[in-house]
Amino acid sequence: MSRDDNLAAQNAIAEAVNNGNLEDLVDVVATDSVDHDPAPGQVPGPAGYQAMFAEIRAAFPDLHVDVEHLVATDDELAFAYTISGTHLGELMGHSPTGRKVSYRGMQISRFADGKLVERWGSSDELGMLRQLDLIP
Repeated sequence: MSRDDNLAAQNAIAEAVNNGNLEDLVDVVATDSVDHDPAPGQVPGPAGYQAMFAEIRAAFPDLHVDVEHLVATDDELAFAYTISGTHLGELMGHSPTGRKVSYRGMQISRFADGKLVERWGSSDELGMLRQLDLIP
């Protein structure tokens, strides 16, 4: 794969997440894709990402991920991002607060044959929970 192919696949993932068209992840996530930082109960492959992002988008219907910095090679992308949204749905058993959040994260993604095959990443979920005043 080329750097441009990886960027196109990552852009398709970002578009699916930002637009809520999670069924599109099937086209750009390998069926045996491994997430080294999975959400609780997240299964491998597109189904795992679809379930995770569906849960997040239910809590934050206006969820948006902005890539702030990106480095790409022929088989990997590394990027820093900001996640923002308004807490309008249940989140981990907590009722909606109506508060807006903005928090950072970083990710390394490996691609093969035009699909995401491996992901390492971390988001400041503790910071997000603090912004929602759900933890001290």
